[in-house]
Amino acid sequence: MLILLAFIIIFHITSAALLFISTIDNAWWVGDNFSTDVWSACATNNSTCTPITVQFREYQSIQAVQASMVLSTIFCCVAFLVFILQLFRLKQGERFVLTSIIQLLSCLCVMIAASIYTDRHEELHKSTEYAIEVSEGQYGYSFVLAWIAFAFTLISGVMYLVLRKRK
Repeated sequence: MLILLAFIIIFHITSAALLFISTIDNAWWVGDNFSTDVWSACATNNSTCTPITVQFREYQSIQAVQASMVLSTIFCCVAFLVFILQLFRLKQGERFVLTSIIQLLSCLCVMIAASIYTDRHEELHKSTEYAIEVSEGQYGYSFVLAWIAFAFTLISGVMYLVLRKRK
C-alpha cells in the first residue's frame, strides 16, 4: 500500500510540475527566431520580449487561455493538499471523492485552455500587433506539456475516484 501511495503522490506532483512549466514557460508557439506563449512574444536573436496586452486583436482568447491554465494549476495544487488532508482524516474504506472532483476540475481547465489555443492559433499568430513575424512556426513543448498534463490530471482524477483507503 505504501508503494501505491508513493506512486500516487509522485504522479500528482508530476502533474503539477507539468502544469507549472506549461503555464510559465515561453514555448507555446515557436519558430526560428521567436517564441511566444500566453503571456509574451520574444525574439530570440535580440532577446526582447513584448507582453501580450489589450492592443492585440485576439486578446480575449489569450486571456481565456491564461485564466484556464492558472486555474488548472491552482486546482491541481489544492487537490494535492486536500488529498493529504483526506489521507489522515478519512476512515478506512472511504473514497477520495473531493480530491477527485478538484483534480478533474483541473483537468477540465487545462483541456479548455489547450483547446482554445488550438482553435484560435491561426488568428492569434496572424496578428499584426506583434513586433516580430510569428505566423510561420509550430507548436512548442509547453503546448505539448499542457496536453500531457491534461492526460495526467485526468488519470489521477479517475485514480482518486477509484482509490479506497485500505489497511
